[in-house]
Amino acid sequence: MKAIVIRGYGAAEVLQYEDVEKPQIQSNQLLIKVNASSVNPIDWKTRKGMLSILTGNKFPLILGFDVAGEVVEVGSQVTRFKVGDAIYGSTSFPGGAYAELAVVPENLAAPKPTNMTYEQAATVPLAALTALQALRDLGNIKSGQSVLINGASGGVGVFAVQIAKALGAEVTGVCSSRNLDLVKSLNADLVIDYTIEDFTEGNVQYDIIFDVVAKRAFSDCRKVLKPNGVFIFTLPTPEVILQIVFTMFLPGQKVKFVLEKPNTQDLLYLKDLIETGKMQTVIDRTYPLPELSAAHRYSESERAVGKIAILTRS
Repeated sequence: MKAIVIRGYGAAEVLQYEDVEKPQIQSNQLLIKVNASSVNPIDWKTRKGMLSILTGNKFPLILGFDVAGEVVEVGSQVTRFKVGDAIYGSTSFPGGAYAELAVVPENLAAPKPTNMTYEQAATVPLAALTALQALRDLGNIKSGQSVLINGASGGVGVFAVQIAKALGAEVTGVCSSRNLDLVKSLNADLVIDYTIEDFTEGNVQYDIIFDVVAKRAFSDCRKVLKPNGVFIFTLPTPEVILQIVFTMFLPGQKVKFVLEKPNTQDLLYLKDLIETGKMQTVIDRTYPLPELSAAHRYSESERAVGKIAILTRS
C-alpha cells in the first residue's frame, strides 16, 4: 500500500510517499480503507521532533490521527463494527492515518455522520474532541454561562464556538478581521477583532476562557475571568503547569490544560450534533495524500481557517 513515511525528524520534506507493508490488526482493532484524513498541529510537531520524548527514535513512522473510511477487516473481539461500515475516528499515538490503510482501535471509532462526506468527517475527531472535552469536562460548562474562545476561527476554535452554543452558553469569539463573518456564521453571540480590540482590557467577565491558540497569559486574563472562572490552555508550558498546580489547591479561578482523549462515546455525541445541524466543519484547503508536505507547511504558517483535509482517495 501507499503511505506517507518519515525516516527521521525534520522539515516537511522528510514526508515521503512510499510503498509500505499492509498493517496487521489485533483482536480489538479495525483495518480501515482510508478515504480521508486531516492535518493537526500535533502531526507536524511530531514530525519536527518536538514530541520525541514520547515517540523516541524508531523509524519509519506514519503520522496522522484523524481518519474517515470503510472497514475492511475486523479483529476477533470487535463487536460494534463489520466489514463495509463507514466510520470516523482516531488512530493510536503516534498516528498511522496518512496511508491507504490504517489501524483504528474499536474504542476510538464511531459510525460516520450520515450528512458528512468522508473528507468532512475526517476533519472532526481530534479538533472537535479537544473542544468538547475542554469545555464540558474541564470547564464544566453550563447553560447561560459566558464563554470566550480565543482563536475562534482555527481548527479547534470553530468547533469550540459551536459546541459552547449547543451547550447553551453565551459565546464570544476572538479572531482576526478577515474571519469575523465566519465566526458570526457559527452563531457566536459576539465577535472581537483582536487587531482592533484587546479582550483582556474589556469590562466583560467570563465563566470560561478557552485559549485555543495559546497566545495569552493567564495573568493578562485574570481580570476578565470571573472569580470562580476557568482558564483553559492547549499548550502545557512549564509556566502553565505551575499555574495549574498553584490554582488547584486554592479557591477561586482555575487554570487547566486539555489533552484530547479519543473515545467512541464522545464521537457519537459529536455525530449527533452534526446530524442535528448544531455543528459543522470548516475546511480551508484540501490536499491529495502525495502533497502532504505542502499541507503541513500551510498548517505551520498558522494561516489556516478551520481545518486542512487530506484526500487519500478521490
